[in-house]
Amino acid sequence: MAYYFPEGSRFYFSQDFAAAVTVTAATNANPTVLTAAAHGLVDNDEFLFGSNWEDATDMVYKADQLTTGTVSPLGLDTTDTDWFPVGSGAGTIQKINSWSEIPQVLTIATSGGDPRFTPISPLAKRNDLNVPTGFNAASMTLTLGHDPANANFQAMQAISRRLSPVAIKIVLGGGGSMYAYGYLSVSEVPLLNKGQVNQVNAALTLLGRPMAYAT
Repeated sequence: MAYYFPEGSRFYFSQDFAAAVTVTAATNANPTVLTAAAHGLVDNDEFLFGSNWEDATDMVYKADQLTTGTVSPLGLDTTDTDWFPVGSGAGTIQKINSWSEIPQVLTIATSGGDPRFTPISPLAKRNDLNVPTGFNAASMTLTLGHDPANANFQAMQAISRRLSPVAIKIVLGGGGSMYAYGYLSVSEVPLLNKGQVNQVNAALTLLGRPMAYAT
């Protein structure tokens, strides 16, 4: 058994995507195999997958390159055909070419991502039911040291103003990494408190499910 701590964690964002490659087929397997001619990915490349499968779309994965025309998104188990209907996994993949680090992170606050339940009260039963119906939307708020001259911070502000989604990567201090896709929003006005460094809030709101890896 091991315990880990957030100290040493680093946060990255990217809009540096290669051109989209069409996925013409996706198998129901663990992990699924995507057919995409000349996809250009090699082992451990990071890529964005957009799919007709709701539980697999708008997610960032690491690649297991099988052939020049097939690749597996590591960790994507699509064997359940109720959630991943047969023949419906086509879409696109886009390699992530590079990452930019979110600068001067001071604090982290997370919310959402927890299971969502719908209560049911059958008239013929004395006991209510709580049926799981998915997960609440997840978000993360970072407090940054405000440095308006920092090039990455300037890029974050431009992305925030355009309301355009980004790939997100978190390298955890205790080991492991997490990927997601969503919006990066940055406050325009810094927080000014006497005796403290000037700060600004940056929020990460996820579109698809996050994907975690041990390395």
